[in-house]
Amino acid sequence: MAQQHVLHHRPIQSSSSSSSPHSYSPISNRPIFLLSRNGLFLLLALLFLVGVFLPWTGSNRGSSSYFPSNWRDYSLAEAAKFVSKDGTVIVCAVSYPFLPFLNNWLISVSIQKHQEKVLVIAEDYATLYKVNEKWPGHAVLIPPALDSKTAQNFGSPGFFNFTSRRPKHLLEILELGYNVLYNDVDMVWLQDPFQYFEGSHDAYFSDDRTTIKPLNHSHDLPIPDRNGVTYICSCTIFLRPTNGAKILMKTWIDELQSGSKAYEGNDQPAFNWALNKTAHQVDLYLLSQAAFPTGGLYFKNETWVKETKGKHVIVHNNYIVGYDNKMKRFHDFGLWLVDDHALESPLGKLE
Repeated sequence: MAQQHVLHHRPIQSSSSSSSPHSYSPISNRPIFLLSRNGLFLLLALLFLVGVFLPWTGSNRGSSSYFPSNWRDYSLAEAAKFVSKDGTVIVCAVSYPFLPFLNNWLISVSIQKHQEKVLVIAEDYATLYKVNEKWPGHAVLIPPALDSKTAQNFGSPGFFNFTSRRPKHLLEILELGYNVLYNDVDMVWLQDPFQYFEGSHDAYFSDDRTTIKPLNHSHDLPIPDRNGVTYICSCTIFLRPTNGAKILMKTWIDELQSGSKAYEGNDQPAFNWALNKTAHQVDLYLLSQAAFPTGGLYFKNETWVKETKGKHVIVHNNYIVGYDNKMKRFHDFGLWLVDDHALESPLGKLE
């Protein structure tokens, strides 16, 4: 929620009798009758102050006067201030072909009563205008804009251009002083995830492995395999605006820009290298596997899903490639919410 700046006026002291028809000036103690010249002047002065200062308070949040005349001029700082609540912003990044997935994810977020914190980072102008048309103030575009016509599949150069900008966006929000939760939109919330961000760690993340962990597994960064690789997912990340979290994001950016490793269209290996490089100076926290399962486990291990029933919080529809395949899988598992719950999304029904 936008920070509110409320003007506090010194109250006019009332007389000792609550039934007295007049008030007293705190300066002269002389009675000021509301219908007298002084009383009328005071009333007009108060109305003037209200008229001048009220538009700058949070009471106009959501009104058109809060926003720029052109959404291209809407900055990330303005957008984060508008959507933030309790010092927290929920961020996703979306291109136009994935608006149906955005809507599906938003429905699940709305059911958990966290939709007002959501900021959509639009990757193209079509998305920027569509989201703000339906839900003013909740989308911002950080140039350069990408092509809005093609759904970029995992591993493609277009997908890499899309995801490699992620740590820059997150770092800027941290620099503004907000907690930030990042989600991909091929996810569904089944419970409120914020109850799992316990303690005051710098960064929270989930494992992308399908190997089953015990329910009481360690929350430390997993030990790398014999090739020096960890398999942390870069698709659910919660960060606090600490020096540690900022160091992690800067290291991730450096890894992506170094050119020393062939990431082949995927920013996740760079995130893992950044985690391992900064583990000695960043307070890291591995989230519960049962609560934040990878798609390779949730959608492919029916026995495990039954054993952990009731513990799942955010389900990620990964370990599958292709727009249509993802949508079909959500339908098959009863996680495509748009058909029956569109009105629970802030975007409503998308044309």
